[in-house]
Amino acid sequence: MKPPEISIAREGYPFILFSAFTTLILALLPIGSAALAGLATTWFITWFFRDPARIIPDQADALVAPADGKIIRIEEIDDALFTRDRAVKISIFMNIFNVHVNRIPRAGRVEQVHLKPGRFYAADSDKAVLHNEHCALLIRTDGEHVYGVVQVAGLIARRIVCRAEKGDRVTTGSRYGMIRFGSRVDLYLPPAAELRVSSGDKVRAGETILALLP
Repeated sequence: MKPPEISIAREGYPFILFSAFTTLILALLPIGSAALAGLATTWFITWFFRDPARIIPDQADALVAPADGKIIRIEEIDDALFTRDRAVKISIFMNIFNVHVNRIPRAGRVEQVHLKPGRFYAADSDKAVLHNEHCALLIRTDGEHVYGVVQVAGLIARRIVCRAEKGDRVTTGSRYGMIRFGSRVDLYLPPAAELRVSSGDKVRAGETILALLP
């Protein structure tokens, strides 16, 4: 069996090249420990920006996880910020060891992209979604359901990357961005969604089915 290919997210190349160049300079100096530290740093940065291939479920009604991590909260709320409707909110926390590439939960058309500058509270706190910098996508599925997927910056994560634009046609499990150095992604689903996960579950972006929606 051919081993799975693991590529590097393009956002990581400037960091990797800078770290590798610094390590090379340190290697030319008579400070062996500094060069070893630089080599370890380069390895960690390369590993952090890994972007492994994923097997997308072949199930038309599936909504897949937008991020790797742990589900820290599932609740039904009146969502006044994004979908402006009753919604089931699923929060996924990504620690620094998770893959940080984000993926589209369900195919459809992007109706709105909204990036809001803000603060940087801990991503697992209640303040995060209200006050932290975040980027929200509203996507309308072929079944005319609208859902939201929101990248939320955290205490350490200070850079949200979102490559999706209004009007884009997106496919289930496709890559659309990332958050650098640990944070969370929230999903706002219509109440009609049938959940397939529970709080505390660990999920994988593009592979784990979070819910079913006709």
